[in-house]
Amino acid sequence: MAVIGELLKRAIDVYGFVTSEPDPVTAQREELRKLVTKARLTAFGKKHNFSELLASDDIVSTFQQAVPVHDYDKMYADWWHYLLEGHQNVTWPGGQSYFALSSGTTSTSKSIPVTDDMLDSIRKAGIQQVMSLKNFDLPADFFEKQIMMLGSSVSLIEKDDHQEGEISGISAANIPAWFRGYYKPGVEIASITDWDERVQRIAAEAPTWDIGSLSGIPSWIEMMLKEVIAHNRLKTIHDIWPNLQVYTSGGVALDPYRKSLETLLAKPLIYIDTYLTSEGYLATQKRPDTSSMALIVDNGIFFEFVPFLDENMDEEGRVKQDATILSLEQAEENVDYVLLISTVSGTWRYMIGDTVMITDKQRAEIKITGRTKHFLNVVGEQLSVHQMNKAMQAMQQQFDVEIKEFVVSAIRKEGEYINKWVIGSNKVVDGQTFAASLDAALCELNKNYKVARSKSLKGVEADVIPVEHVYRWSEDVKKLGGQTKIPRVMKEADFLEFDQYVSSLS
Repeated sequence: MAVIGELLKRAIDVYGFVTSEPDPVTAQREELRKLVTKARLTAFGKKHNFSELLASDDIVSTFQQAVPVHDYDKMYADWWHYLLEGHQNVTWPGGQSYFALSSGTTSTSKSIPVTDDMLDSIRKAGIQQVMSLKNFDLPADFFEKQIMMLGSSVSLIEKDDHQEGEISGISAANIPAWFRGYYKPGVEIASITDWDERVQRIAAEAPTWDIGSLSGIPSWIEMMLKEVIAHNRLKTIHDIWPNLQVYTSGGVALDPYRKSLETLLAKPLIYIDTYLTSEGYLATQKRPDTSSMALIVDNGIFFEFVPFLDENMDEEGRVKQDATILSLEQAEENVDYVLLISTVSGTWRYMIGDTVMITDKQRAEIKITGRTKHFLNVVGEQLSVHQMNKAMQAMQQQFDVEIKEFVVSAIRKEGEYINKWVIGSNKVVDGQTFAASLDAALCELNKNYKVARSKSLKGVEADVIPVEHVYRWSEDVKKLGGQTKIPRVMKEADFLEFDQYVSSLS
């Protein structure tokens, strides 16, 4: 095995030496041309004259003029419902063997097509991620170790002509045969649909594995590690997995979870962030001297950027058809953008709901800054999730607590609007004191919030509760595990129901 590890490391190093990163602008134009070429004879391609677009000298601008912006509801109503009814050649050649069930932070259930070309794209993105490990100076024996991929169940739902499940489960169900020896917890355990039962099996089997890296959403990785530690009566996870060196995160920002996660470790990990959504594998961190992720610009996805400004968004948080929309070539660094994608799954100028910021245009590196519908701006607060995460990091230091989850809403109290926060923590803190400190931190971070506090936003309240109460709500109302995420921002009616639920557990 040591020889195999050395050979793999050498192969990765050689691959990195003989290959170079593509020019992002050139690669993106080429990807768009490939997408339009392959989809030109689909119903969508014929409707939008894709064959004519290919004759244009400027395919990007011609494409933008010909194809409207879509969100899920528009794609489903106009096109994707035909796929679920068994039609083929609708938005991408052929039919779909899989549909990814949305497991994000909205309550609306979504079925997103996953084509064979998309599965191939995800595999290639995974290879790019592995090849970028050459930049992290890992020892040869790391490449002999097993990889714990904690995703959703690989036991997919059988339909008439396709299967359904979360994208992590679909991806794991299609891993290459050569990789299965490295993959843990293995297909049998990963097929268990009940989260608690699956984690208990992982804890029982953990002593027989030699895990070198973890992959999964931070909150669920942390819960799994705690169960392994408790079941095996350990002090830290390194007592049972001494060779654990890397954690590949994704789905949500890692920073709010690092403090609590690191209490479970005996030595530091290398953190690598990724951007895998139900619509595709969009970006991955490729170097250690940044926390930004590089967009995967040459792998079946074309990216567009909408400045996240009021004039570009409607009242439902959707991109307007007449919005200013930029290509990667036109976009600028350090600006909040709503991300649009067109992909080999037949999504076209599709708003996935995330906002991003380009941090290095030459390298096409980005950070996720929030969600379009999780941007709190009821009375002019203009708070992004990125700013909320920064404030929570400050609160963790100030109060010496671990803040695992938080939810906020603008609610009416005695005829005036306040911001009400529910904070899921490892210990209880006086809510009034916490709210005052959080309010001050947000005023420092965001001048619009500070102005709102002097005018229309009349107060800030906070309940600091055990994080287990939030997870209990997730288990009962949504579901637990996989790629399920806790919403950061809720509408008033939804928040009041959530608040009542978690309060009843106290």
